[in-house]
Amino acid sequence: MDWLIGLVCAGLLAALGYNKHWLSASGTIAATVMGTIYYGAGNLFWFGLLILFFISGSVLSRMKRERKRSMEQDYAKGSRRDAGQVFANGGLGMLLCLGNALWPHPGWTLAFIGIMATVTADTWATEIGSLSRKPPRSVLNGRVLEPGASGGVSLRGTTAAALAGLMIGLAAWLFTLVSPLPAASSLNADTSWLASGWLMLAAGLVGGLVGCFADSYLGATVQLMYRCTVCGKQVETTVHCGQPTVHARGWRWMNNDMVNAVSSVIGGAAALLFLI
Repeated sequence: MDWLIGLVCAGLLAALGYNKHWLSASGTIAATVMGTIYYGAGNLFWFGLLILFFISGSVLSRMKRERKRSMEQDYAKGSRRDAGQVFANGGLGMLLCLGNALWPHPGWTLAFIGIMATVTADTWATEIGSLSRKPPRSVLNGRVLEPGASGGVSLRGTTAAALAGLMIGLAAWLFTLVSPLPAASSLNADTSWLASGWLMLAAGLVGGLVGCFADSYLGATVQLMYRCTVCGKQVETTVHCGQPTVHARGWRWMNNDMVNAVSSVIGGAAALLFLI
């Protein structure tokens, strides 16, 4: 029954995302599969955090869309998520959910909070930070960058990331009150900390900020970037200004989806440190 409920709920939300142009066709299928697993193998805690990330990020991506449109042409992918983006943001959490179903342990839970805080914080920082009136600065050396440039950080974006992490931590605690985690009843170890709101808030805040800054650092150092042969800008796309771009820097396999995935691992590991 849980798997059927997950399929219906995930399918309806994915269809809404497709109708609202939040998801592409491949993204809709991926989101349906992922949401089904999150609820079927987990419960409201896992499914709820995924939906909170998806809806909040999608709504923010539409905020002042016209102002952001000029920057989107520099990105490899737009605000309409495809299957690659869906799995880059939620695939690791899905593996943790399956891991917890097979071998319940608090570590899965805390790492999941960190991962979801990371992807939510990164999305909020990008969408809200790009609206800052002050240009971002390089996370490496503090130099002024163009709005939307990879590796840039801003006060507004960092504040948004912190708020996103806190929101995920608070939501995690509230979801556990409604739908208790099975790990808490299947372990001999003391798991009373799972009901501690302040610990989940801290895990969300730290995981979100660490993961978000890791994303910026990877974006400034090893992310694959191209240079436009017409305007000279560094972009993520293979075509810009109507002409093919050339490799400028970064590892060829480290595209934006890989940066998101790796930074999620780092954010999850940061949250997991609270278990030590």
